[in-house]
Parts: sequence; C-alpha cells; structure tokens
Amino acid sequence: MFNLESLVRNNIRNLKAYSSARDEFKGEASTFLDANENSLGSPTMKWYNRYPDPMQLKVKEKIAFIKQLSTEKIFIGNGSDEAIDLMFRCFCEPGVDNAIVFPPTYGMYEVSANINNINLKKISLTTDFQLDLPALEEAIDFNTKIIWICSPNNPSGNSINRDDIEMILNNFDGIVVVDEAYINFSKQRSFLTDLKDYPNLVVLQTLSKAWGLAALRLGMAFASEEIIGYLNKVKPPYNISEPVQQLALQALDEIGQVNDMIVILVAERSKLEQSLALMTEVKKVHPSDANFLLVEFNDAKKMYQHLVECGIVVRDRSTVVLCENCLRITVGTEHENIILLKAIEGFKN
Repeated sequence: MFNLESLVRNNIRNLKAYSSARDEFKGEASTFLDANENSLGSPTMKWYNRYPDPMQLKVKEKIAFIKQLSTEKIFIGNGSDEAIDLMFRCFCEPGVDNAIVFPPTYGMYEVSANINNINLKKISLTTDFQLDLPALEEAIDFNTKIIWICSPNNPSGNSINRDDIEMILNNFDGIVVVDEAYINFSKQRSFLTDLKDYPNLVVLQTLSKAWGLAALRLGMAFASEEIIGYLNKVKPPYNISEPVQQLALQALDEIGQVNDMIVILVAERSKLEQSLALMTEVKKVHPSDANFLLVEFNDAKKMYQHLVECGIVVRDRSTVVLCENCLRITVGTEHENIILLKAIEGFKN
C-alpha cells in the first residue's frame, strides 16, 4: 500500500520552508516595500528590479489549462533536472535508500543520485529496449524509494510498454517517475491522464523539446498535491526568474504553432530514418518516438570524428550499454538533415 508520509525523509517532513516576502503576501498591491529590492529599478531593465513570483502562478495557470490539471498538481523547475534532484532530496535518505534506473537512459538520474549519496541500482533494458520486470522484482527491497522510467527513452528513442509501467505502478509501494520529455513526438498517450489513479506517479515534462525553449530551462513535474507540496517546500524560493516566466507565458499562447512544428519534425524524422537505412555505413536505425534517432554504424567512432570534421556535431553513445557503435542524431531542419546525409555519404573508411 502506497503511503507517501512513510517515504518522506524525516528532516524534510519537519522542515520549515523558507518563506519569502512574496509568499507571505496575498492579493493585489501597487507599492512593494517588503523584499529589500532596489526601488529605483535597473539601469537597463527597469521592470526586473522586483523578485519574481516564487510559485509561478500565472505560468502554472496556462500549463494547467493546456494539460487539464489543477495548478496544485504542477511543479515548475529550472529544467527537469531540478525536479529530479528534489525528488532524491525529498524522498531518499542519503547513504540508506536506493533508487532504480534502466540503462541506457537519461544520465542525470545517476548524477543526481551520486550528488545526493543515493545508491542507484541499474537494471539494463532488454535488447529491444524494454523493461526487464523479473530483474526489477528481484532488485526492489525495503529501501527502494524511487523507480525512474524514461519514455520515450533517451537515447534509444522508443516508448516503454505501457502495460509494464502500469504493472509497476500497481505493485510498487514507492514513487514511480515517468519522464516524458519527448512525449509530444510520440503517438503514445501521456501518463498525465492517469495521475488520478496512481498516487505514487510523478510525470516529468519540459518546454525544452517540442516547445523549442531549451534556453529557458523550464521543466515541469506533475503529481499529487501532496508530492508537489514537498517539492515546493524544498525548492529555492525564486527558482524561476522573471524573464523566463514572461517568455514562457508568451510561448504557452502558441500551442497551435508548436503542434505545427511537431508535425514537421515527425515528418523529417521519418524521411531521415528512411534515408539513413539505405546507407552502406549504417547497420541499423532504431525506431524512434522522439525527435532523434539512435543509429548503429559500422564504426561509430570513425563516423563521429568524420562528422565533426565536417562541422556536424552528433552524440556518441557507442560506449553506453546496448548502444555499441551507435550515434544519437537529433532531427534537424530539412536543410540540416541534407547536410548530414551528404556528409555520411562522403565518409571514406
């Protein structure tokens, strides 16, 4: 039986969160003399002398409308990486508890676990990049607090079998985090619609990928009000700057344009996949539900170096488990994809 309070670290449960000046104020006001800001403004950016909304309420309201969720179930972080770090800090006792990941997967789960002194158990995906449920069952113990699942997965690009994730949600008493950074490029249904059914579910999404706002570093966690409450309790008081909030508000009005870009990128992904599959230096193009392709070459190291010499940077994943001789290639513009294909054609071993 899932019991959130039994998972929360004692010091976090008893923590008195920092209360910023703007946290204590409710309602409308025109004169702000509460936060020791420079009342004269800034020489170059007049409106940025004030601290931002610590809870990003206007941004959350727009996200809530798009996602059809209440604002109380939304956490906004400095990229998804902040939410990942806070999950460890809230729910895993350093040196005692453990979490589980399924390599090959997003590397920040391991980095954050190491920073927080959390033992990370690694269960390799199967050869078709799916979950190994029998191995997972053996690995879980009393101190396993979080299971991290990236779907669509990075770097393999495929979606994880939904039935397998639901099996874990139904049988694991800890927290299951489903990282959906690339969900907008997939035909798979988001787990956001299942939050009401699973109190132990946390869904991560981002504005960095489909929304094209990687420079803003704005990630989102969706979960029960209780889980979100703990993340808000531990986060820095002003973790999202005012310029980022303002730019996010503008971008969130352009959902139609974002959907148009997704259609274009998915079409370019299909064209790129077909073209790569015909090339003599390519052994396999793995199916993808993301905005990138994992491509197996005859010699990935040499191909990577060749592409760098051509001014093209891709991601070398050849040393990662199950990704031998593979490069991860982001789907570019039509022009960029043509340049890439011509460079690969020009490779001489």
